[in-house]
Amino acid sequence: MTEDMTQSGEAGKKKRVLVVGAGGFAGGFFVEEGLRRGFEVWAGVRESTSRKWLTDPALKFLVLDFDRPETLSASLSTALPSGEKWDYIIYNLGATKCLNFSDFSRINYSYLRSFTDAVHAAGMAPEKMLYMSSLSAMGPGDEKGYTPFTEKMIPHPNTRYGASKLKAEMWLATCGLPVVIFRATGIYGPRDRDYFLMFESIKKGFDFSVGFRKQLLTFLYVEDLARAAYDALEKAPAGETYNVAEPRAYTQKEFREIAGEVIGKKAVGVKMPLWAVKAVSVIAEKWGVLRLKPSTLNRDKFNIMKQRNWAADISKARRDFGFNPEVDLREGVRRSVEWYRKEGWM
Repeated sequence: MTEDMTQSGEAGKKKRVLVVGAGGFAGGFFVEEGLRRGFEVWAGVRESTSRKWLTDPALKFLVLDFDRPETLSASLSTALPSGEKWDYIIYNLGATKCLNFSDFSRINYSYLRSFTDAVHAAGMAPEKMLYMSSLSAMGPGDEKGYTPFTEKMIPHPNTRYGASKLKAEMWLATCGLPVVIFRATGIYGPRDRDYFLMFESIKKGFDFSVGFRKQLLTFLYVEDLARAAYDALEKAPAGETYNVAEPRAYTQKEFREIAGEVIGKKAVGVKMPLWAVKAVSVIAEKWGVLRLKPSTLNRDKFNIMKQRNWAADISKARRDFGFNPEVDLREGVRRSVEWYRKEGWM
């Protein structure tokens, strides 16, 4: 994209984008891609949000208190000169693990609803808003024939996380804002901690998987996600939902072999029966409650792990905004591992 494409029609001003949840893993990359494309980028953060990866001097900040929804409208309307607004909004705020399952609905749905209400109250509806949902909103798909998910399939989430994302999507369909929804698959890359734990396990020589039937996994490198977000804001029609993932799916064995080759360690595949993982999930969840710290492994995560088919059809995204991931899994793992080593994580 040329710099001219990021200019508004008013006296050559740069277009503005507000990234809500900029302190999250993907949020930092949304910020960086916006700056790279020449946007005036605002990072929507909470007071407690770490700004470790938000250091570019061109970046502007907007502090939002979602636990005090009555303050959101004023925070938005006083951030910019009267009558001005953000051209685009990327809403990346959300929770993937919670101490109490009710928090999924509070953070992933209620916070979003409060934000959209505040945007309306402030009179700052953007040209377009992108919402980061998840393929988990679909629930289990074809577990026998492994038919890829399409956007036309009827969702039936089997996790609290997925249900909260679907609830948010349903709200956006009625909220009156021009919204594009991304149902993302497994997002990975530098700074991510979830896939880092998998790479760390492979480095130690083990790769743990759940269940004995074939499982198809899909991935998307975080920089490809960021590029897709801005392409969709520019080109995709409002009101549409898109699967975003690499074009192909991988088996657990293929993932292990690719990661092992990049790391330089041949890992042993350790398959754990579903009943055993479920038991461990329940124990880990209760231990997390006792420590007042969300556990990475819990009953909700177990339902995600046992799902056999994560293949996704991305033809709609290709058609509507030219979605074409540049980084395949091997190259993405290489870049991620290189970063982890440089930063002293591995």
